[in-house]
Amino acid sequence: MPAASRSRWASPRASKKWGKHSLNPRKLHTVTVYCGSADSLAPAYTQAAWQMGRTLAEEAITLVYGGGKTGLMGAVADGCLEAGGRVCGILPESMNTPTLAHAGLTSLEIVPDIQARFARMVELADAFIALPGGYGTLDELFQTLTWAQIGQHHKPVGLLNTRGYYNLLLRLLDQLLEERFIYPEHRGWVIPAQEPRALLDALEGFQLPQGLERWMTREG
Repeated sequence: MPAASRSRWASPRASKKWGKHSLNPRKLHTVTVYCGSADSLAPAYTQAAWQMGRTLAEEAITLVYGGGKTGLMGAVADGCLEAGGRVCGILPESMNTPTLAHAGLTSLEIVPDIQARFARMVELADAFIALPGGYGTLDELFQTLTWAQIGQHHKPVGLLNTRGYYNLLLRLLDQLLEERFIYPEHRGWVIPAQEPRALLDALEGFQLPQGLERWMTREG
């Protein structure tokens, strides 16, 4: 693979303005993946992350992720690279160290901080996938959902539910809906699947639900 670069890489389908991105069933070109960077995880999680990366490469979908080499971050990047895919890492300056940074990516952007990394990953994505992860993964997942809720982007969000990792979270989202803290159209934004290819198929088939503006207008 080519050496990592600091150039301002961009997806051919990246949206310039997040609030005007309409998704009809179509081919995804770039997927942003959030995932854990912890080591010593159960092999099933690492294998699923590697397979997710490989599947993205097989579908000619560019992987955008946080630029790390440890845990599931390294596994998803390696799976994509080993299958001949493109991987763009977005890494905060403070994490650009030999211990954390992946040195073999197609391109690597160094940004000032975590907030800039998140904004850039949202900008480049046609869709999002959260693999199992910890605080950082959940933070990125819920920021992505919040931005969708208030109209900052109209891109689908998937969960790779390896070993039922997200079952409790999905139940919590159902409770949020039941207690009316979110609307049905926002609950339907989260798309879970256990296998990478099934998840990509679901994301490509995503249709914008009606009434998304209700959160801001309080009409209907």
